[in-house]
Amino acid sequence: MQEYITELSKYGITICMMLYTVCCFVSLWRKNEKVHALYVLQSILLFLMQLILFLNLALVSGNMKYVFFYVFVQVFLLACLVMVPIIYEEVNRPLLNIMCMLIGIGLCIISRLSFNKAVRQYIIVLMSLTISLFIPYLLSRIKFLKKLTWIYGLVGVVVLGVVLFVGEYTHGSKITFTIKDITFQPSEFVKILLIFFLAAALWEKTSFLRVAETAVIAGMEVIILVASKDLGSALIFFAAYVFVVFIATRNYFYLLLGAAGGCVASYAAFRLFEHVQTRVYAWRDPWAYIDNKGWAVTQSLFAIGSGSWFGMGLLKGNPKAIPYVDQDFVFSSVCEELGVLFGICLILVIVSCFFMIMKIAIQIHDRFYQLIVYGIGIMYVFQIFLTVGGGINLIPLTGVTLPFISYGGSSCMTTMIMFFIIQGIYIRLQKGGGKYVGRKKAENKANGQQT
Repeated sequence: MQEYITELSKYGITICMMLYTVCCFVSLWRKNEKVHALYVLQSILLFLMQLILFLNLALVSGNMKYVFFYVFVQVFLLACLVMVPIIYEEVNRPLLNIMCMLIGIGLCIISRLSFNKAVRQYIIVLMSLTISLFIPYLLSRIKFLKKLTWIYGLVGVVVLGVVLFVGEYTHGSKITFTIKDITFQPSEFVKILLIFFLAAALWEKTSFLRVAETAVIAGMEVIILVASKDLGSALIFFAAYVFVVFIATRNYFYLLLGAAGGCVASYAAFRLFEHVQTRVYAWRDPWAYIDNKGWAVTQSLFAIGSGSWFGMGLLKGNPKAIPYVDQDFVFSSVCEELGVLFGICLILVIVSCFFMIMKIAIQIHDRFYQLIVYGIGIMYVFQIFLTVGGGINLIPLTGVTLPFISYGGSSCMTTMIMFFIIQGIYIRLQKGGGKYVGRKKAENKANGQQT
């Protein structure tokens, strides 16, 4: 009987995920007030998927700890889906639903890989939600965020500089601090400061001089990250800077200049850093280096291939053969045991989340908050691209986490804070009437002209 349940559950999980993906894209094209039934369906699919996933873990392992952990995870998800809309009635439900779904999948996958790490991740998720719940309220009360332009930039530079000199090495990169057995990665939080700095600097002035001034601060942060050998974060910072400047100025020259600069920087990194050369060689031909440089990539590809369309089933694969699977290669673990179809749907859900963020951004009339939402969306989707692209060997491995799904407290907390920043800005938009005001109209309003 157990074998029948676990075998049939593979198809049930995939069907639930496919239906959830369809719901995500349907919610993109309809107004919020008309999709309450859709939100209910999303919630039902979320909790049904969670039930099947943890039932699989409990049946295959024969260990009741997964049952207890399942209860705690469901209490968190239910509280989040019910409590947040009660506190903030204007919350964006599709964005909240996607966040909860990704967190639920992440906790399940991490518990399969390492139960102790899953418990720690759960505690961090609770802390993150507690902190994030205050963000929409603070955004509605604090009026001087636009005036802290250079403070955002200088604090980011100082924090990264301190990590460079007194931080600790993790996997060869100097990126972490440990305080009373709590390890965190400051560069994750500096991401938020970078976005606020760029928005504050460019919302009103987009002259060449102002762009050059922002380039100095952003360049200092990227250089410090490169010196710390945190090249994945450096790439995310650089990409976020280039695209936010392009969106703020609408000048293709800056986009082309950024692309050219990125190519030059990538070549320089290849020449200067041995571990970058290793990853490039492994990307070009992982099978030629399967015993050393290409080991991680080849194991990742084997895992994805062995999972086939519907997966091998939880606890029936061998994801731990992949180095750092719970951080850098968690997507490969998902594909191996839950299936390639599930992995494709997961990517599509994340893409729909990005589209939702962009949809919110174009509705915002305040240029400062609009650039923040654009910046967060770009940073989020680009990190997804680096993680998944490295795992499937589309691009060289960068060693960044898959937000909400990979194990990593700093990444999880930062991403949740970013999502709630978007929620806070969206709530401001709804309280202001929820109408899009074009750039020219906003400028006319600021000048006291009749529109």
